[in-house]
Amino acid sequence: MPVQQVTILGATGSIGQSTLKILAQHPESYQVYALTGFHRLEELAKLVDQYSPKVVVVEQGQKDHFKTLLVLHCNDKKINTLEVLEGEAGLCQVASASEVDVVMAAIVGSAGLKPTLAAIDAGKRVLLANKEALVMAGELFMQRVRQAKATLLPVDSEHNAIFQCLPTDYFSSASCFNQHGNRAGVSQILLTASGGPFRTWTQQQMQQATPAQACKHPNWSMGQKISVDSATLMNKGLELIEACHLFELPVERVTVVIHPESIVHSLVQYIDGSTLAQLGNPDMCTPIAHALAWPQRITTQVPALDLFSTNCLNFEQPDDERFPALGLAKSAMTMGGCAPAILNAANEVAVAAFLASKIAFTQITQLIHAVITQINVLPAHDLDTIFVQDLEARKLAGQWIMAQANRTT
Repeated sequence: MPVQQVTILGATGSIGQSTLKILAQHPESYQVYALTGFHRLEELAKLVDQYSPKVVVVEQGQKDHFKTLLVLHCNDKKINTLEVLEGEAGLCQVASASEVDVVMAAIVGSAGLKPTLAAIDAGKRVLLANKEALVMAGELFMQRVRQAKATLLPVDSEHNAIFQCLPTDYFSSASCFNQHGNRAGVSQILLTASGGPFRTWTQQQMQQATPAQACKHPNWSMGQKISVDSATLMNKGLELIEACHLFELPVERVTVVIHPESIVHSLVQYIDGSTLAQLGNPDMCTPIAHALAWPQRITTQVPALDLFSTNCLNFEQPDDERFPALGLAKSAMTMGGCAPAILNAANEVAVAAFLASKIAFTQITQLIHAVITQINVLPAHDLDTIFVQDLEARKLAGQWIMAQANRTT
C-alpha cells in the first residue's frame, strides 16, 4: 500500500500529538501532509521541525508571527519548503486537498465543523475526534458522509469501542432492521463514563470546585475543555448525541454507565442476550491507531491489559441530580432540530467562563438550561440556520454570565 498522506486538524492538542506519535512509529505507512494549530504557535513551530509537513495552517492574521517562531525552531530548508495558510479557509483547504488521504479531525469545539465537512465532501478517510461536529449538525453531517461516500471512523474511545463491537455488516445495506427495530441484532449500546473527578463529591463540594480540580481527570490526559466536560458529564451527553447519529439509534437505546476504572470503553448488547465489550488501558493511542489502520491493525506502544492486575470492574448508574448535564443532552437530542447545537454553544461559553473563574462549576449546567429554554429551536435544515442558532445561544449565554456578575457586585 502506498504511503498515506495525513492532515491533522488540531495538531497541538492531546489527540493531535498522540496521532503524531503513532505516525512516527510507522513512517513506512504514513506521512504528515499538513498540521494546523491556532493557539500554541511555538509548539506548532516545534512540530514543523520534528515532522516536516508540507503545509501549516494558523489563525487568521498570525502568519507573520508564526514565521518568526519558525526561524527560532527550524532550519532554512524546512522553512523555505513550507506553505503557511491562515484561518478557516486554510483549514478547509488542507482538509480537502487532493494530495491528502486521511484527515484527523481533532479541533475542539464548533470551530471544527466546517473543515471536517470539507474533508467529508472531498471523500476523505476522516478520523473523527471532534464530537461537536456531529452534535451540531448530526443529520446533515451523516447525509454528506453518505453522499460523498467518505469513510468516517470514530476516534473517541467509547465510539471506537462500539464500532469494534458491532457486526461487520452493520453499516451495509444488507444489514436490515427486524420487526422490533433492531439493526443487525443490536438491542442497545452501553456508553461508559469514568464519572470524572467529582464522581463522589456532594453538590455542596462541587459548588466550590476550582478549574484546576475539574481539569484533574482520574484516568485520562486531556485538554482543559474536555476535562471540564468530563467533570460535568456533559462530555458523555455530547457523546450520547454523537452515538445516536453515528450508529443510527434512538436516544432510548443508548445508555450511559458509570465505570470508574475506564477499562471497559463501551459495550454493545444483542437481542440474543449477548453483550460484547472492548477493554484496554486508558490511552487514546489505541483508538487512534485502530481508526488509522482499519480494517487492519498496527502496533502501538500501549501495553496490553493485564487482567491479573485488574482487581475489579465497577459499574454504577449516573446521578442525574448531581450531574444534570446528561439529562440536558438527552432532552436536546429528543427535541431535535438545532437544540443540540444550542446545547453545545451554551456549554462552550459556560466552560470558558468557568475556566476564567467567572462562574461556579455548578452554574455551567444552570447556564445551559437557561439558554436552551429561552431560544425558539428551529429545524436544522441547513448550516446557516445551525450557525445562526449557535450565535444566538452564545449571545444569550454571555448575557446570563453578565447578569450573574452584576448580582454579585
